[in-house]
Amino acid sequence: MAEPTTTRPVEDGRSVGDLVSAAINDLTQLIKYQVDLAKIELQADVRRLGLSGALIATAVFTGFLVLVMLCFALAYGLQTLGVWDWASFLIVAGVCVVLIALAVAIVYFKMKRMSGLRKTRESVQGDLALLRREDQEPEALPPGTQVT
Repeated sequence: MAEPTTTRPVEDGRSVGDLVSAAINDLTQLIKYQVDLAKIELQADVRRLGLSGALIATAVFTGFLVLVMLCFALAYGLQTLGVWDWASFLIVAGVCVVLIALAVAIVYFKMKRMSGLRKTRESVQGDLALLRREDQEPEALPPGTQVT
């Protein structure tokens, strides 16, 4: 029959149960402080991310305005060279269409080369298959074979 456990006081007069309780409280407080620190750091990172996003949006918008101005400058430059007014703007529009088609082609070929997480799926499926085999009944071992 098992003997009941008794709490023995430690040298400073506290029992082992009191020490375990104090350690758990300290650990709980430490985890709480770590979570609070993570929240504060995350809030600062989110603020930086928001500011960066706003600045990038401003830069992209300004880039579009510059592109429009460059298109007008190219069209008027072609007019200065003697190209008809309508033809100069048509040429600039054609150059923009060619640039768009080039960008779309690059994106298409980059997307075509994506693996779709093929290696990760294979690895996870292999791991799941291994786990399923461990959950099944063990196969009958030949006589005289020992399991280690």
